[in-house]
Amino acid sequence: MNIKDIVNRDIVNLTNCEQEPIHIPGSIQPHGFLLGLKEDEFVIDFCSANTDVYLMLLHTQLLGKSFRTIFGDENADKLRQYIVEQNLTKASGLLALNMAGTDFLCTVHQNEQKLFILEGEPAIQPQEAVSKVYDQTSQFFSYMQDTNSLKELCQLVAEGTRRITGYDRVMIYRFDKDYNGEVFAESCREDLESFLGLHYPHTDIPPQARELYLKNLLRLITDVDYTPVPIYTIDDTPSKNLDLSLSVLRSTSPIHVQYLQNMGVGATLTISLIYKKKLWGLIACHHYSAKNLTPELRLAAQLQGHFITSQIDVRQSSEEYELVKKTNTALEKMHLLSLRGEEDLTLLIEKPEILSLCNAAGVSIQFNGTVYKSGLTPDDGHIKALGSWAAEFTRHTTFNTENLSDYLPQFKGISPEASGIIYHSLDIDSENCIIWYRPETKTEVNWGGDPSKSIIKDQNGLSPRRSFALWKEIVNSTSKPWWKPELEVAAAYAYSLQRQINLLIITQEEKKYRVLSEQLREMNSELENINWISTHDLQEPLRKIQLTASYLLRSQKELPAPVEDSVKRMSNSANRMQTLLIDILKYTKLRHSNDSLQPIDFKKVMEEVKLDLAESIAEKEAEIQLTETIEIKGMPFLIKQLLTNLVSNSIKYSHTDRKPVVTITRAKEPAIYQHENTGTLYNVIHVSDNGTGFEPEYNEKVFKLFTRLQSDQKGSGLGLALCKKIMQNHKGHISANSELNKGTTISLFFPA
Repeated sequence: MNIKDIVNRDIVNLTNCEQEPIHIPGSIQPHGFLLGLKEDEFVIDFCSANTDVYLMLLHTQLLGKSFRTIFGDENADKLRQYIVEQNLTKASGLLALNMAGTDFLCTVHQNEQKLFILEGEPAIQPQEAVSKVYDQTSQFFSYMQDTNSLKELCQLVAEGTRRITGYDRVMIYRFDKDYNGEVFAESCREDLESFLGLHYPHTDIPPQARELYLKNLLRLITDVDYTPVPIYTIDDTPSKNLDLSLSVLRSTSPIHVQYLQNMGVGATLTISLIYKKKLWGLIACHHYSAKNLTPELRLAAQLQGHFITSQIDVRQSSEEYELVKKTNTALEKMHLLSLRGEEDLTLLIEKPEILSLCNAAGVSIQFNGTVYKSGLTPDDGHIKALGSWAAEFTRHTTFNTENLSDYLPQFKGISPEASGIIYHSLDIDSENCIIWYRPETKTEVNWGGDPSKSIIKDQNGLSPRRSFALWKEIVNSTSKPWWKPELEVAAAYAYSLQRQINLLIITQEEKKYRVLSEQLREMNSELENINWISTHDLQEPLRKIQLTASYLLRSQKELPAPVEDSVKRMSNSANRMQTLLIDILKYTKLRHSNDSLQPIDFKKVMEEVKLDLAESIAEKEAEIQLTETIEIKGMPFLIKQLLTNLVSNSIKYSHTDRKPVVTITRAKEPAIYQHENTGTLYNVIHVSDNGTGFEPEYNEKVFKLFTRLQSDQKGSGLGLALCKKIMQNHKGHISANSELNKGTTISLFFPA
């Protein structure tokens, strides 16, 4: 059997300490021993090198053996029962075992490798320990009654913890959002310099250490100058290690040891303070010589940590409740105000409650390029520039900060009015917004040493700072932080204002469209009157021109050729003009047609169309084919007009080499109109001819007003435009499919 130690010998310095695997040091502190037991039979897989000191057995005698074989059935059964009853992923009670004739108080937990880690320390309990624990517990109730603020409570806990543990200094250490620490409360020996109020940079406690503080709520170093005890295991897996995240005896990072030595500290006890699953702070106990606590006293001290964390929520909730009550009162008053017009923004911005919503010093609303403001605010130019930046930065959402110059260094000049802001966009397409402002609050921060020199370089390389002398920093361009209730109430009002702004915009647009609609109605009415008058009044001179031309051609048998040609062209022009005027009248009438739909028999309508076009049909010897019965719903006179226009066009533009044939058929199944993606089905009727046709590129253009494909074509250019309008009145569509010299098919789509 090959046995090896698992000590992590990687060189650690301040260039790589943030990656240091402090949960697997491979060693422990010497004030106890450690066994790593496999789940099933409690086989000893890991063992600290100092078992010969505590158990009179070498690690070579323990590894690979079962706990029951070495320590007997009674101890094995106690351990099994303890594991069944305790939650081994959290702080558990103590397990008393007698091993090798010595009483031990043990802690047991299960790590992520599913190993049971048993750590034992000799059971040496001072006589006063039990009474101290009782006294401490009874003190909790008086703490709750004797204090109002969280700071007062923390001060009493610091004093109580120092009394029960006997450490030279006990500090309640609180983190900010960036994990810089502040000594929030302190109790220390009278001859020691106070650290109360000092700040320490986040680099003092690296991220992986903070992560372990979340998992393991108590951390003890009995002697900073200790010699680490290696852990041994059976060498059966490459790079085998042991996760000691929850261990009580886990060896400490050499960087942290050096840090404590630089401070002159000899022993420490650290208790995590967890609030809402985050590391809120620490109870940090320092002693200036070696010091150990019994396991019972450690648990009693840890109880202080639980007590504080249970009260953080209560105390902060009480403070927040008062704030919420105040801000909600302001919100209720603001909700009573409504915007009836843009001018109301001037009245709204002057209400003191709009500042009380989030305890701001100033507020501005930007709407349609105008700035409305109240209280302590930047000038309009800065407000517009800030609104423009925030709209782009947040994509028209929301944003808040206590230090605007961190984002906009060029805005540092407005820090006296606007170091802190809450921004809410009021429109996704514009720079309309509301912004609350807080001024700069100059703050003097006392650091325990220059935070910029938390790491020093000397002949030995990089190491933790040695100087912890007071270092003062003046913090500029930073406002008081925004509390969560203030942010929530600001958001609630911003959303309410946004709804009112949107309603105001809609009202303004509606008013604008109403005015435009009225103007259009009047203009259309005037145009219709002009159209009606002009088409009717033009009929009379046209008729006179036609009569004069006809008379001249009939009465004067021998007109000079140029004169006769001019008269004929004058007559043709008058005829075309009359056709155009008639079609314009039809188109005008069609736009205002609201007749109800009724069943229509195509055969019957076609008979009427044939009668109306009898002269043209006879002249061209045209053939009209309609063999099947087709029924649709429509407006009778419009359907007749539709078919008359289509058949007339087919005859008019027939091919000179063949007799015109017009065929009317119905598609077998309803179809979808190809230029529409609504899924609507239509009954489709095809009107096909064998005429001159036209190029396919004109399939869409032929339905536009006054469109004629050739300059020598007859007609007004309104025929197919009329057909399209008729189909639109029937909520349908019309399309053309033609090929030059091969004929045309017009498809009519009636809703199925």
